[in-house]
Amino acid sequence: MDKVNHQLNKAELRRTLLKTRQSMSVGEWREKSDRICSHLQNSTLFIQAKTILAYFSFRQEPDLSPLFANSKYRWGFPRCVDKKSLSWHIWTPSDFIQSGAYGIIEPHPDAPILDPGEVDLILVPSVACDYQGYRLGYGGGYYDRLLSLPQWQTKPTIGIIFDFAYLSQIPIESWDKPLQAVSTETRLTQKG
Repeated sequence: MDKVNHQLNKAELRRTLLKTRQSMSVGEWREKSDRICSHLQNSTLFIQAKTILAYFSFRQEPDLSPLFANSKYRWGFPRCVDKKSLSWHIWTPSDFIQSGAYGIIEPHPDAPILDPGEVDLILVPSVACDYQGYRLGYGGGYYDRLLSLPQWQTKPTIGIIFDFAYLSQIPIESWDKPLQAVSTETRLTQKG
């Protein structure tokens, strides 16, 4: 497949899946998000973790907020810096949040920075994942860049998607690395 078609397919697939996601009713979105949370809470990767990187739901991404009240865990959330990289901050439900780049909710810039060495698990927002664990992101490359850095490469990762976005195959690039697990509202699948 030539490069132009490949990029077009990726953009088309992203557009279609985001449209499907945003057409869900609030009730369906809430119910499926809750089921994803319950799969995560029962997974070994989650149970063994102490510090978890997560995200604030945006445009009907699966909502993980029911998990954040669990004080057994320390939560880290991304802040977009210079529209090119993510800075991770410790956050608790009583802390301030604000709207950052692209209108995405993020911790306050003064919130304590999280040391990569302390992180046990990364919950990765995704447009789609395939059965091999490859992820289709939003096109900004934030998580691709993050997960290719030496201090993050070995961290367990779980892609978070709804079932309709769990596909047998997605277009991948040479630099793409598979996630360790994928969670949907019907299952949590670990690779390898």
